[in-house]
Amino acid sequence: IQNIDYKKLTTLISEKALRYDLTVPFARYVVQHQNEIEFPFKRYQIQPVWRADRPQKGRFREFYQCDADVVGSNSLWQEVELIQLYDSVFSQLGLGGVTIKINNRKILSGIAEVIGASDKLIDFTVALDKLDKIGEEGVKKEMLDKGISEDALVKAQPLFHFTGTVNEKIEKLSHLLSDSLEGMKGVNELRFICNTVNELGLQTAFLDLDVTLARGLNYYTGAIFEVSAPKGIAMGSIGGGGRYDDLTGIFGLKNISGVGISFGLDRIALVMEEVDLFPETVGTTSKALFLNFGNKEALHAMKTIIKLRQTGIKVELYPDASKIDKQFKYADKKNIPFVIILGESEIEQHLFRLKNLATGEQIKVDFNTLIKLLH
Repeated sequence: IQNIDYKKLTTLISEKALRYDLTVPFARYVVQHQNEIEFPFKRYQIQPVWRADRPQKGRFREFYQCDADVVGSNSLWQEVELIQLYDSVFSQLGLGGVTIKINNRKILSGIAEVIGASDKLIDFTVALDKLDKIGEEGVKKEMLDKGISEDALVKAQPLFHFTGTVNEKIEKLSHLLSDSLEGMKGVNELRFICNTVNELGLQTAFLDLDVTLARGLNYYTGAIFEVSAPKGIAMGSIGGGGRYDDLTGIFGLKNISGVGISFGLDRIALVMEEVDLFPETVGTTSKALFLNFGNKEALHAMKTIIKLRQTGIKVELYPDASKIDKQFKYADKKNIPFVIILGESEIEQHLFRLKNLATGEQIKVDFNTLIKLLH
């Protein structure tokens, strides 16, 4: 055991025994249940995944992913809907200003084709993806080291300073890739997605075309997504995804297209913590507390509690027949706004004594009135 190289062992374990992502297992599920599910098939899934990473801020060996996928449709409306989903979720979390970056695998293939580096597609895109980390000169050096020619770099020069609005970038790509059939397919797909999203509008997110975005090239075949945190927050991507045209093919089911996105739950939590979006305490609490005067009264209280809960009202019974003062203090500490007193006299009268702890006001009401006041 002392002679084991633990770095290699960690990689072997993570590759062979631990779930790397949720997309490939989902593809296997679709193949196994292809005769039982209706296409297009939509699903979401939240589970832990593992990586052989060195733990640090924003990087984990174990973390949670929340995936949303659609399989069985080639329609670009699915990409539009998933962008809307990203926007909706982050807006509801209060995390406004995230940037949803988009690119297309066909565009990357087209660029490699027009610069004469089709056989170096992976090397080219992996290096290009590092532009914001190692800069233009660093990227060019890596490309040259990988065997990409000087002539190809001259042709790729516009990519190193690719600025402008989304529409302006699409027009630049249209000009750059005019001689590539594959590249123009990607341009037209992006044009439809971006124009449609622009027409529909986004709540708080921004959509940007990033030609250096090159994640998941082993299985993405169309649109590629990546979500970055709001400006000023140092964090890696907090979401990503794309279209995969034949991921089910590795399990024997050909020509089933899919598209999906993922939320990095742990990183999102770190970002929300950094911008102070979490409340100091959890605000969900019961609407009313039934005081406990003993088993007889508690039984009547529980019968009422069942009926109230069936109408969607959160109520609870204090479990012990403790001193009344102690029960009131419990309600106050739990921020429960009302206390319901159901003693012997109230049971006989078929009434409830409702006390507002904020105002001290106390009234006797019947069951129907109690429902109205607690809703």
